[in-house]
Amino acid sequence: MSLKCLIIDDEPLAVDIIKNYLEQIKGVELIASFNSALDSLEFLQQHEVDLLFLDINMPVLDGYSFLKSLHTKPQVIITTAHEEYAVKGYELEILDYLVKPIPFPRFLKAVNKAIEKLEKNKDEDSSWKDKHLFLKINKKKMKKVYLDDILLIESLKDYIKVITRAKDYVIHQTLSSFTESLPQDKFIRIHRSYTVSLDKVEALEGNSLEINGKRYIIGRSYLNQVKNIILED
Repeated sequence: MSLKCLIIDDEPLAVDIIKNYLEQIKGVELIASFNSALDSLEFLQQHEVDLLFLDINMPVLDGYSFLKSLHTKPQVIITTAHEEYAVKGYELEILDYLVKPIPFPRFLKAVNKAIEKLEKNKDEDSSWKDKHLFLKINKKKMKKVYLDDILLIESLKDYIKVITRAKDYVIHQTLSSFTESLPQDKFIRIHRSYTVSLDKVEALEGNSLEINGKRYIIGRSYLNQVKNIILED
């Protein structure tokens, strides 16, 4: 497993130093570097990045404004000459904050933290893909369904429709009780008629979200919570 890294810094010397440091660490791969946050946007949308080294003071778009603009973001290590922005950085859930000139031991400690977190996340993802439940689809048959295959659950009064990648299942259960049985960090109630898988949300627009190419309305009383959770993810 290789940690895919990206550098965004408008100082060529700082970029060269980080490149040199990364070359000395096993298990990391520098896939690109940019002198402008704006120039990196398209690259981030098209490539998987595990760790971002990000400067703060850059022309046109500063590092923190750039971070706020990202819908999903990799792990982030701030690299800056300014100590005073650290608190704001941790409020944006950065991994670490390095002040230039950055000593190699301090840099190595931050990268090792990123490697450990990536390995932990991959272990959790692997475990998640094995989790399942059994749906009672008739009086005799119990159907095994993996939680990762569920897109959303729709209420049909005293019944619910469990919509998966492959097939829909109608079972006799309320949406509230079924939602309570699901992992709260993976599923969220968005409406009195819908609970959705957070991982399957493809787009968010106004008072609706999109899953598998279809739009679903977010209930007014759920709207703020749903937007905060989805955008934080």
